[in-house]
Amino acid sequence: MRPPMRHTVRSAAVLFCVAAFGLGGCVTNGIVVHHMPPETPAADNAAAIKKQADLAAAARDAAKIERTPEDAPPPLTAADAPSAKTYDPWGRLNRFTYRFNARFDDAIFIPVSNGYKYLPSPFRAGVHHFFGNLSEVDSVINYTLQGRLGRGLRSLERFLINSTVGIGGLFDFATQWKLPGAPTGFATTLAKWGMHPGPYLVIPLLGPNTLRDGAGYAVDYGTMYGIDIFHLYRGDVSWGLGIANAVDQRANVDFRYYGTASPFEYENIRFLFVRRRLIEDEGLHSTETRKRPPPDAPAGK
Repeated sequence: MRPPMRHTVRSAAVLFCVAAFGLGGCVTNGIVVHHMPPETPAADNAAAIKKQADLAAAARDAAKIERTPEDAPPPLTAADAPSAKTYDPWGRLNRFTYRFNARFDDAIFIPVSNGYKYLPSPFRAGVHHFFGNLSEVDSVINYTLQGRLGRGLRSLERFLINSTVGIGGLFDFATQWKLPGAPTGFATTLAKWGMHPGPYLVIPLLGPNTLRDGAGYAVDYGTMYGIDIFHLYRGDVSWGLGIANAVDQRANVDFRYYGTASPFEYENIRFLFVRRRLIEDEGLHSTETRKRPPPDAPAGK
């Protein structure tokens, strides 16, 4: 039995040496590669402690504040929510006109306006400034009718500056001289006088509007036709300028018919357009007392 005992002792001695060698290697300087990160600077520690103290103090102060019913916001009522309905008595005709405008847009307006965008930028800017300058005359008249004489005087100054220094309106020097444009029309004048937008109306080629907007367009055109600035609104020249103005306006509008890919696009556009008009009317009469419509009243009625 002695040989096995010696073999066992020898094996245990070998294992002990291997373990001692391994443990000794783990504590040598050549193997240790992990180091503790340096200590955080005292300034960072102080800032963290101060921030924590400030948060705790703010929490204590908030807990001490006594909440009263007067501090709570008033509850929302049905009168505060706008009606999702829109007054559209000519719905069938409007939908037909909407589809016609979409097809005309895809077939003619969009291709022509996209081709127009390939023209040099200075040329397109000059065309846009030219027609914008002509509209200043209409703005002067309507601002006067609205009783906003300061804005009317600014529009008159813009027209005089851009018609002379700006070479007939091709350059908008008035904006550079701290006189930005703010065009208005007879539709806004009617709104200022208190006229409601009326029912929703889709106008051929012009797109979504209201009955008041349509009347405003007609009066604006009649006004410019009657004044006939620089003899541009009568004769053969007026046709060419009218087409150029339409193309320029379409090229500067990002709206695309059926661009939302929604089966309810007509309803969404109708609601948003009429709601925008109502918000603008509220802005015009913000200093006046206006009667809030019933919560169930359709927008535009």
